[in-house]
Amino acid sequence: MSNNARHLTGMHNALRRLALPTLLALAGLCTGIGALAAGERPVVQGTLSAPATAVPAAAATPVVAAPAAPAAPATTFAVEPAAPATPPVLVNGLVRVPDGRLLAPDIARIVTRGELVVAMLKVDTPPFFFFDDSGQWTGLEVGLAQSLAKELGVKLRFNREAGTFNAVVDLLANGQADLAISKLSRTLARSQTIAFSDSYLTLNHSLILNRVKFAQLSRGRPLPEVIRNFDGSIGVIAKSSFADYARTNFPHAKVQEYATWNDVLVAVNKGEIVSAYRDEFEVKRVLKADPTVSLVLRTVTLKDLEDTLGIGVAVTDTTLLAYVNQFLAQRAEKLDIQKVLQALDR
Repeated sequence: MSNNARHLTGMHNALRRLALPTLLALAGLCTGIGALAAGERPVVQGTLSAPATAVPAAAATPVVAAPAAPAAPATTFAVEPAAPATPPVLVNGLVRVPDGRLLAPDIARIVTRGELVVAMLKVDTPPFFFFDDSGQWTGLEVGLAQSLAKELGVKLRFNREAGTFNAVVDLLANGQADLAISKLSRTLARSQTIAFSDSYLTLNHSLILNRVKFAQLSRGRPLPEVIRNFDGSIGVIAKSSFADYARTNFPHAKVQEYATWNDVLVAVNKGEIVSAYRDEFEVKRVLKADPTVSLVLRTVTLKDLEDTLGIGVAVTDTTLLAYVNQFLAQRAEKLDIQKVLQALDR
């Protein structure tokens, strides 16, 4: 064989050795491009890899691989997403609870949790809610809450974080309770935030007057005239329904707010204010506890002004509200001022 022939044969063999890897690489590249075109994303051992970037044909020059950098922690993804939690079975807007019953969503929430949460003022208010001498948690409204929980077939828990009556409303509005049962007056201001049940107790408004201070204010005028045009000082519990009532019913009065009812009573007894304003139960309770205060103080019941107490319900819980109203309508024992006063003696 001539030198030219041997040279041509060598070139042919070299081209064959170069062509085979190139063809294989091109075949793999074409396969990857086809997969990407079909919308597939290669998965390697449960880790999603980024799509391969095509290398231009001009970059056929062999490249020496750089030393591998230290491996960074891999971000892994599940190859298949976890199955979502089974949603509640809805039938015509109702929820099927574990025991098979179909209930309205707001009732189902309580039943599924197995607990009714009731917001109540943290300050004991006998005879509505208080610890008795034996340490027993009791009261007229405690019994009301217990009966509701029993009807629903769930446990009962009280949320007593609120330091004021308006804070009780806030607990309910913020979703920290299902109901608010806390000697709550149904007011226009509160009705913008929560819904109220029908009234379960109606009390008249009442004033406690310091005899000396009121005599100085009235200057011999008839009592009804002085009360209707009252421009003296009125003490109320801060952030209570009667703080709102005072400004509405006695627009000319000087309203002074105190942290507690006891603070109000101390102020009126000392003559620091002319009057104290609250419902007739709390006013009659003062005289019942100590009849001698009548030497310094006198009371006036305002028969044309009523304070109605109701159970607070979240504005979205419409079925729960209807349930509470039906519960109150069917309740055999109806409360009135005499029964509340009698409860103080027990």
